[in-house]
Amino acid sequence: MSIACCLPVVECVYCLACARWVWQCCLHSGGYDSETWGVATAEEFEPVPRLCRIILSVYEDDLENPQWAPPGGYGMEPRWVVHRRTYEDTHGHAPTYLLYVDHQHSDVVLAVRGMDMMKESDYAVLLDNKLGQRRFDGGYVHNGLLKAAEWVFDAECDVLKDLLERNPGYTLTFAGHSLGSGVVSMLALLAVRNRELLGGVDRKRIRCFAMAPARCMSLNLAVRYADVINAVILQDDFLPRTDIPLEDIFKSLFCLPCLLCGRCLIDTCIPESVMLRDPRRLYAPGRLYHIVDRKPFRCGRYPPLVRTAVPVDGRFERIVLSCNATSDHAIIWIERETQRALDLLLESEKTMQAPEVQRMGDEITATRDHDEEQQEALRRAITLGVADVKMPSAYGTFDENPTSEAAEAPLLSDSGRRRAVWEEWIARIFEKDESGQIVPRR
Repeated sequence: MSIACCLPVVECVYCLACARWVWQCCLHSGGYDSETWGVATAEEFEPVPRLCRIILSVYEDDLENPQWAPPGGYGMEPRWVVHRRTYEDTHGHAPTYLLYVDHQHSDVVLAVRGMDMMKESDYAVLLDNKLGQRRFDGGYVHNGLLKAAEWVFDAECDVLKDLLERNPGYTLTFAGHSLGSGVVSMLALLAVRNRELLGGVDRKRIRCFAMAPARCMSLNLAVRYADVINAVILQDDFLPRTDIPLEDIFKSLFCLPCLLCGRCLIDTCIPESVMLRDPRRLYAPGRLYHIVDRKPFRCGRYPPLVRTAVPVDGRFERIVLSCNATSDHAIIWIERETQRALDLLLESEKTMQAPEVQRMGDEITATRDHDEEQQEALRRAITLGVADVKMPSAYGTFDENPTSEAAEAPLLSDSGRRRAVWEEWIARIFEKDESGQIVPRR
């Protein structure tokens, strides 16, 4: 009887919590997630629209007679396509992908398409995962996406090595959208960890661009590989913000209210600091580029602004209740808005035209700022106890002597965490002067 009397009280409390959650989500705009980030430069953002078009070309059966080309075309030479592998070629182990040598930009590109809702194999890749199931390089990754990437890497490793040897100085770029973004993110990890299989290609020549990325790797890996992996997110895209495991989302499609109720309970009862300390939790990979083209309580799209950072806290943790949450996930809209954003960046830089020497200095400064930003993110991750890695040197290199996964631990010991916090606190208060003496910061 007493339990029955408590049920109305529990229902009222739960309804109030749900109402509070809905109210906060309605007030939260996608632009708030990156309001403290810096603005990207045209040089670093230049490959994004071009790679979006290459990803779109994967959907074409015949590039010489395209059916869904964006305005202006794909900007590709069909004769530079090495090959295209369909679901029949991959036997469902991986989505359709394309290997292309872009001689105009000195780039070897492996592009992977997004999820095909009609293919059971794509669902199998997404559902093949459990929390903390797969360890990789001291962190955790999505098991199904890593297995798909391993299949592609084994199939294309020799071809990529041959292309890089025949085209010295070319960069190796992995690009993908949605499901493909998770596959290429895993491919980037594999390529960096197995560079000897690619002819010893330098780490700086390997890069990855994940459009509308899935949450596929732990925070430890997301920060450590931020110099290689770049994630591009259009304003209100739902996928990078959905921290409920992908396999649970598709299992809950028949009960959307259950999914929303579960999300409400997570946001209400579990603080972000607690979730950050879970080393198994997956996040959007690498350095994040957020394209903001709408303002809260305004209609229409505004000139897009591109912000970038390597965040540790607030890494797209809140769902945005927006009618554009699904349209912002579409590769067509991403290509369109990234091209608009790049045109605006180029126009802005043209109006402030600088001498060639100064522009070269600006490029070096931007690279240095990115390295320093990644090191700061690593320090923050170590302070929170979600990364146990050696800090990179001033030249942005990492420890290339891999240890066994059994010997690696994603969490610091209590003494190590206290020491990291103490060193960070000291660095905020004191600094070294020209003579090398430690003096209080002014």
